[in-house]
Amino acid sequence: MGNRLSKIATRTGDNGTTGLGDGSRTGKDSTRVHAMGDVDELNSNIGLLLCEPMPDDLRGELVAIQHDLFDLGGELCIPGYQLIKEEHVERLDALLEKYNASLPALTEFILPAGSRAASLAHVCRTVCRRAERAIVTLGKEESIHDHPRQYVNRLSDLMFVLARVLNRFAGGGDVLWNHERKRG
Repeated sequence: MGNRLSKIATRTGDNGTTGLGDGSRTGKDSTRVHAMGDVDELNSNIGLLLCEPMPDDLRGELVAIQHDLFDLGGELCIPGYQLIKEEHVERLDALLEKYNASLPALTEFILPAGSRAASLAHVCRTVCRRAERAIVTLGKEESIHDHPRQYVNRLSDLMFVLARVLNRFAGGGDVLWNHERKRG
């Protein structure tokens, strides 16, 4: 992966195809490109989340996740290539355990709301779920490794937990769904 882009507007995609990392071309509407795009969108949303106030250790962990997501995009871009491994998934498991330990048990459903940072974490969670669906769909069409799917599954859980953490960091708490509200 030593190649660097020196020219962005190549015009090679004008016919509706794009180049993959192995030199092959595929349709810009292919399942693989959809998965790559959803992972890229997720990474961009995490970048937006990083503009918000948060604990320094969490900021560093999110930056590390951004690097992982860039690698995940690289893996998706090169059929048969592997960059995301079990240790990446295990790192997310450890973060889930770390951040869950500081939170009270859930007793009700949570609305995707609260502080701006928590709300952005919820947006990241939903984009992550979409990326996961795209990776699952790609795996039904082509042979891919299991770890990318596992990684985004854990990451969406982590983003939910981090939304709760970020609401507390902002001085609030969970925004609960009111199942007893008057409907109509």
